[in-house]
Amino acid sequence: MKNRRQAAILEIVDREPLHSQEELRRRLRKAGFEATQATLSRDIGELGLVKRAADGAYARGGDGAAAPATAITALEHSAADFLRTVTRVQQLVVVRTGSGQAQPLAAALDRAQVPEAVGTIAGDDTILVIARDAKRAAALVKRLEGYAGL
Repeated sequence: MKNRRQAAILEIVDREPLHSQEELRRRLRKAGFEATQATLSRDIGELGLVKRAADGAYARGGDGAAAPATAITALEHSAADFLRTVTRVQQLVVVRTGSGQAQPLAAALDRAQVPEAVGTIAGDDTILVIARDAKRAAALVKRLEGYAGL
């Protein structure tokens, strides 16, 4: 349920400007999700949402929005929550998640700017991570498995 709720939060935030947790809670309720303020606060932190300077609306965190240590911590939590399997094929890493969980995990990977990865492409339940080379792909697999406790 948490994963679906967080995917819904990202969709809502991408679609319309929301300036408070209460507005977000009401939109989630319309989408069929009940959430307390404490739950929303945790979700906002885990998803790396920030308030835009221009209008104060929630948005996905951009590059440099979070401190590197915070981004790594968010990646650790996201991997522990969402990652199902991780497989390396030469310099490519295929990450499998539950339905609707790939994009939040890929966003956490991108924000963390792990040195092994060049970039990510995310679908619904699969992420393709392009590593710099096969050695770094193997290191990334090990890193993600460690975060996920696999």
